[in-house]
Amino acid sequence: MAVKDQLKTDHYAIYCGDCCETMPELPAESIHMSLYSPPFAGLFVYSSSEHDLSNSRSYEEFMTHYEFVVREIHRLTIPGRITTVHAMDVPGNGANLGGDTLDFPGDIIRLHQRLGWDWACRYHIWKEPLAVRNRTMMKSLAHAQLVEDSSFCDNAAADQLLIFRKKGANPIPIVHPMGLSEYIGAREVPRELLKYRGWKGKQTENRLSHWIWRQYASAFWDDIRGNLGDNEETGVLPYKEARDSEDERHIHPLQLDVIERAVVLWSNPGETVLTPFMGVGSEVYGAVRQGRRGVGIELKPSYFRQAVRNLESVHAPIDDQAQFKFQEVDA
Repeated sequence: MAVKDQLKTDHYAIYCGDCCETMPELPAESIHMSLYSPPFAGLFVYSSSEHDLSNSRSYEEFMTHYEFVVREIHRLTIPGRITTVHAMDVPGNGANLGGDTLDFPGDIIRLHQRLGWDWACRYHIWKEPLAVRNRTMMKSLAHAQLVEDSSFCDNAAADQLLIFRKKGANPIPIVHPMGLSEYIGAREVPRELLKYRGWKGKQTENRLSHWIWRQYASAFWDDIRGNLGDNEETGVLPYKEARDSEDERHIHPLQLDVIERAVVLWSNPGETVLTPFMGVGSEVYGAVRQGRRGVGIELKPSYFRQAVRNLESVHAPIDDQAQFKFQEVDA
């Protein structure tokens, strides 16, 4: 299956094709960081293509298919650098009829460890329960289920951000010589700390950067825009136009707050961030907006076309003179 379409600029390269066929065309150790949401193992079905991981006939087949993706990302990643996987527990039998919930994040962790990654940590990303109920129509999140029989009540499972580090010494340290000056999230920065923006003194005295770091270093991110329940489309890229008749579930892009926090923490400006399941372009958009270069691969043409539209408006505050060339992939 050849790449169907591609678009390359000074700031990003995106490909419409199967990531399992596209990634082998990219050079080894050319990626500084990767960030993505894999298809959630049967919870969502995105297309009828046999190349689509979400169309696996069983959970075991899905994990076998996904293993190839993890191996390729390992080959592409610079030693000592980070891959970040967005996942969640997958309810069994719709979470209403009993049955085991799949520990999808746990299986992802064990797979990465087996393939040579070190598991660093995980972050939990809070979601407003009523918003989840309205989006998914899960009976187990309804107040009526509490009244009827609360033994079948579930929670609004937090998203999880799983952090893995490729073994080996990192040849290019990720540095923040001026600390952190811009907070990404809904929480309001205390007014008395704003005077420390652009602080040029000792960073041990930079109270703004210290405050931002404490929010980011928490294992529980509870102020991600798009998860707060007031407007689920706040903090995500446009996606409705990308839906077509094949879509069996509501798609919901990864929130830009999550993406931009991650790329600030685990990559340097000007470096390259990969997403093998690009969707409507959120990870590429967030990486470019934070001064990185993005590489995205998306199987589904309607999602790819929406990514092209979304990326037309991205602002890229990076040095155009930086020495970089995106890989050509034969169409």
